[in-house]
Amino acid sequence: MRRRAGLVLLAFAVFFATLSPLLRWYAFPRLAKVPAGRYQTVVLEAKDATLIDYSTLEPKKVSRITMTETLKGNVEQARKVEHETGRDVVVWDTLTYVAGPDGAMVSKIPERYVFDAHSQEPVHAGGENVDDTPVRRDGIEFKWPFLVRKHDYRYFDMQTRTSAPIHYGGTRRFHGLSVYYFEQTIPWTLVPVPRALPLGLTPDAVRQIGLERWYTTKRMFWVDPTTGAPVNGEEVHQEEMRWTGHPEKKPITAFSGHVRMRPDYVDATVALVTSQRRLVLLLTSWLPWGFLGLGGALLGLALLLEARARRAPPAANTTARDQRALVPEMSHDGGKPKRLPPAGDG
Repeated sequence: MRRRAGLVLLAFAVFFATLSPLLRWYAFPRLAKVPAGRYQTVVLEAKDATLIDYSTLEPKKVSRITMTETLKGNVEQARKVEHETGRDVVVWDTLTYVAGPDGAMVSKIPERYVFDAHSQEPVHAGGENVDDTPVRRDGIEFKWPFLVRKHDYRYFDMQTRTSAPIHYGGTRRFHGLSVYYFEQTIPWTLVPVPRALPLGLTPDAVRQIGLERWYTTKRMFWVDPTTGAPVNGEEVHQEEMRWTGHPEKKPITAFSGHVRMRPDYVDATVALVTSQRRLVLLLTSWLPWGFLGLGGALLGLALLLEARARRAPPAANTTARDQRALVPEMSHDGGKPKRLPPAGDG
């Protein structure tokens, strides 16, 4: 009986030990994916900032500039790209809408970002663009991969339409979470003028005035290392309108301010990431290590039962010997018990 129970325990030990790596290396890449239909809005603010007045082409101090980033998953387009490429992809249509203190539009820049649902690598299909201009992304944007590593990544900048390293800056605590800090600095670079501007201005009209747009920023992210989702983001953002061919003329400050996520959106993002990271940890750590430990424990118990079964005498032989000791030996004459001679009699 013990040997049979040991074999059953051994079978379960092998099952759980095999299930452990399957969960981590087979199930996790297939189950941990960014939802195709995700919708999210984040509001950032720059207080006491500087903003250009396009009616006078002069910079002015304002109490607040609001930047609203809206992200919407395009499920229909994602299916088309999956059919064309054979990959599980996500298509995000995003809009960055900048408004002044009165709510009037300062600029708006749409984007389409196509990427692998698990690895977050860019997929060059489905009309990826920035401000309706085709681009070919190199590196990540908006989100880091699952299980972020402590090294630099390439991060796409929508203003310059190019990618540059974003540097790992160590582990920090943020709202009770252990996060990785990343920082990227884009030097002064000539960038395109947005297609949508106040007063009906167009990029061609700005060029005819003799101006061109330059931009620099210091970009900071606090990233949850499990899900790869930023829980906070900030930028020290500066833009100038410079006179074409006239470096002696003073540039016009078009935008200058420290852009931060609004506190209520920080709290909502932290709560969302906290719930999602449990699911990722379940597939990458808790279940694989738990099943491996359970398999080891069952293996030890199976070996213990096998060792006890080997030491114990056979049950059938023990029972027969005990019964012969209890039944007196019978004689063949008259059926009376045979008297044994006293000890020492010859």
